[in-house]
Amino acid sequence: MSSKEMEVPIWERFLLTVKEASLYFNIGENKLHRMTNDYMESEYKFVIQNGGRKMIKRENFEKFLNETSSI
Repeated sequence: MSSKEMEVPIWERFLLTVKEASLYFNIGENKLHRMTNDYMESEYKFVIQNGGRKMIKRENFEKFLNETSSI
């Protein structure tokens, strides 16, 4: 089985990179980088540190966006 066959669709992934989240949520990468810094320790818990890379928990970020009127 090739890696292409094993690839999980973006809408089913638990974690998204900032670039993937930018494409999925239609939010700029720079804005998402700022948000991951600002909300790293927030109650929403949508940011997770993976080594030096910040990842976005897709479902938690969706909940955050549903409860927010502006970003």
